[in-house]
Amino acid sequence: MPVPLSPDIRARIAEAVDHAFDQQIETTRRFSAIPSTRGAEGPCQDMMADLLRARGYEVDDWPIRMEDLQGLPDLGIIEHDFSRARSVVGTLRPARETGRSLILQGHCDVVPAGPLDMWRSPPFQPEVRDGWLYGRGAGDMKAGTIAALYAMDAIRAAGLSLKGRVHFQSVIEEESTGVGALSTLQRGYRADAALLPEPTSRRFTNVCVGVLWFRLRVRGEPAHVAWASQGFNAIKAAYRLIHALEGLEAAWNARAKADPHYGSMTNPVNYSPGIIQGGEWASSVPAWCDVDCRIAVLPGWDVEDCKREIEACVAEAAAGDPNLATNPPRVVWSGFHSHGYVLKGGDVARAILAEAHAVVGGAPLEDRYGTGLNDARFYNRYFGIPAFCYGPHAENVHGFNERVELQSIRDSTKAIAAFIAAWCGAEPA
Repeated sequence: MPVPLSPDIRARIAEAVDHAFDQQIETTRRFSAIPSTRGAEGPCQDMMADLLRARGYEVDDWPIRMEDLQGLPDLGIIEHDFSRARSVVGTLRPARETGRSLILQGHCDVVPAGPLDMWRSPPFQPEVRDGWLYGRGAGDMKAGTIAALYAMDAIRAAGLSLKGRVHFQSVIEEESTGVGALSTLQRGYRADAALLPEPTSRRFTNVCVGVLWFRLRVRGEPAHVAWASQGFNAIKAAYRLIHALEGLEAAWNARAKADPHYGSMTNPVNYSPGIIQGGEWASSVPAWCDVDCRIAVLPGWDVEDCKREIEACVAEAAAGDPNLATNPPRVVWSGFHSHGYVLKGGDVARAILAEAHAVVGGAPLEDRYGTGLNDARFYNRYFGIPAFCYGPHAENVHGFNERVELQSIRDSTKAIAAFIAAWCGAEPA
């Protein structure tokens, strides 16, 4: 167990965070102003590489090639143009490495903003109002990423040098496949622990679900709507399959009652048909419909078994419809292909973070079981690196008027900085 930080060192780190906090929020605002949706993350990676270089990190900035990742666990399925995908890692090494090493990982990809007229303020023009920073991606998770960066700054500003190596990693694809995090592991980056400053409301996320993405591909028979009964409406047929999968969702939630972590939670398995496309002409019976879906799987559930259950559910529903039975729908796997995870081997890291958290907020550190997915699964489940999430409080994540609380950013930054110093070990610079 590393030596706990003295009250004087903790105070100096906290003072350094406060001193630079206005600059930190401005950096967060600029970072959040970049519309880094899927396939457009390059400018965010440029900014992060510049921030790291300016601070003296060794920067590794490389293109992600899917062929390099083949055979790695839970590899997601990429269908879009991936030619500009990059990972960025900045490394700080002590002159003599005597402390524990650490990965700090944030993702810069964000989900689409949706109809802009339904936002109170433009999603990519972040603004501070009433103690909150508003903007798409400000909460999930750019505020946390910049908080980790400024936590490292605060340690240096407090006159300290770390004894352990730190890899500061900016990745993409967290919202859709996870291949960004996987690429850093394929590149060879390892450490004694990994902290992901996701928006956890300053709770310790050590358990999360897995996620499967898939597409229902339904084909019908076109006809003029004047004689609609002569055709077969693929859009209407797709809704029958959606309802069937809602039945599978209910069955999986019933199964979840026996889970040691999620058993007391209402509906931890969530299914959503998220995108629907179909037809070509309003006066024609639609001949096709594609529905992109997401469903969760709990830790310990096998992905291949769950895929077979989904395919069987769709096949059974199709068999009960004469038109679908003669023209069976297909299940096409896309995006996430991920198991859930439960943190193993993280007791020491949690104890150090709990102390740092309590000093800042005065309350015990609470555990949080995530019903969404995060990248910690790769580090811990497959590579044995204790990995967990801890970060600020955000609201309306993936929704309209996404926002992150400024005080929680300040407190998270102080706690993360104290954790880093205690985990890696610190000495006078």
